[in-house]
Amino acid sequence: MHPPLTLHRHPMCAEIIEQFQKCHSDHPIGKFFGKCTELKVKLDRCFRQEKALKRKANFEESKKLKERLQAHRKELAERSQEDKLHAS
Repeated sequence: MHPPLTLHRHPMCAEIIEQFQKCHSDHPIGKFFGKCTELKVKLDRCFRQEKALKRKANFEESKKLKERLQAHRKELAERSQEDKLHAS
């Protein structure tokens, strides 16, 4: 089973999606007997590649966010210690 075949959600796979949808419309019965299987395999591969790229981009973004959060926490801890020293 594949995700919804909307072109705006899968720009990398747009060409294969169009071919797959055309195959289904050109072969309404044949699609049940493997007529479009080759395109389906290509589509699955494309979706996997697309997902891997998104996963990598999300991982990089999360690393940046973690670094910013750690820097912010460190800054807050330093301020807290300064405040304690000034309060004494």
